[in-house]
Amino acid sequence: MFVFLKKKKEPENLNDLLREFDQLKKEFEKVLKELENLKEKEKFNIQKIGIVRFNPFEELGGNQSFSIALLDGKDDGVVITSLYLKDGNRVFAKPIKGGKSDFNLSKEEIEAINLAKHGKGNSKATSSGNFRPH
Repeated sequence: MFVFLKKKKEPENLNDLLREFDQLKKEFEKVLKELENLKEKEKFNIQKIGIVRFNPFEELGGNQSFSIALLDGKDDGVVITSLYLKDGNRVFAKPIKGGKSDFNLSKEEIEAINLAKHGKGNSKATSSGNFRPH
């Protein structure tokens, strides 16, 4: 009857059965509390990702530049932009709080954040021609 319990002995009377039930109820409440704690902690893990590939300048092709937004359940996180240039590569990181940043964001960074926030797929490629922070 109670195969899932640690004890091998089955309850012999109603009192034993009620004690077992109370013990199971306490265990269940403990598991529910742990689940709620995990749900709360989960809000601080990266849950949403949005990436936009683009060409920052007309003379460069291949969408080798990108902006990637990494957000948690509260839309806090970071947006990282890598600009592929003729003479090298530049990487920028900007903090995000509530889906917004105190730093100026490019349209690609805004788009990456929106993709992450709204879950509209994980990536998008664009040919912007000119990279300009807003």
